[in-house]
Amino acid sequence: MKIKAVVFDAYGTLFDVYSIQVLADTLYPGQGADIAVKWRDKQIEYTRLITQSDPHSVSGSQHYRPFWELTRLSLEYTLDRLKLDRASGQVEKLLQQYAHLTPFKENLAVLKKIKGMGLMTAILSNGSMDMLTSAVKSAGMEDVFDHIISVDPIRQFKTSPESYGLVQQTIAVNKDEVLFVSSNAWDALGATWFGFTTHWVNRQGLPFEALPPHPNFSGPDLNTVLASLG
Repeated sequence: MKIKAVVFDAYGTLFDVYSIQVLADTLYPGQGADIAVKWRDKQIEYTRLITQSDPHSVSGSQHYRPFWELTRLSLEYTLDRLKLDRASGQVEKLLQQYAHLTPFKENLAVLKKIKGMGLMTAILSNGSMDMLTSAVKSAGMEDVFDHIISVDPIRQFKTSPESYGLVQQTIAVNKDEVLFVSSNAWDALGATWFGFTTHWVNRQGLPFEALPPHPNFSGPDLNTVLASLG
């Protein structure tokens, strides 16, 4: 294996999307976990709906909306579904917290080691550039990434082949020279189909997807990515 670049998904992989539960539980006592899960599920559902509804447009989907807007809309839907008050102040507090999600504790040390191996590092995310820049800065990770890549320019969310193709538009590598790392099984599968070497960070101890193929590597946290590179 001749990996030259390690490319990470952001949400769920580097940043804990369910850490929002703490604030949600403060604003809506007893509802935090349900809000966090339903919010995330609806957010991903919207990205798929948009991309699948117009997958062959040269300029990207005509239905495209930036990830930050989908994050807001999916939160509003979630609160409505749970019959919770959608006061603007509470929505804004949750959104601002989403812009500064808690990073997983092992991230920085692992990323520094990968950089020390002389490998290129990047993020490829559905997130808009403002969201990603804010999250990376908040986590103190500005110096460990060579590139931050958002799908915004192509108006196609993952798992479209065009989204994964942004990596090679940014970094001069072959597909098999990229190790793509994601905690989202659907993302790892999409990247595997695209031709990347893949590592699934299985933080929740879930079974492999029944739909083949399995990712090349897997493990419970980011530390296991180092073993994949070893």
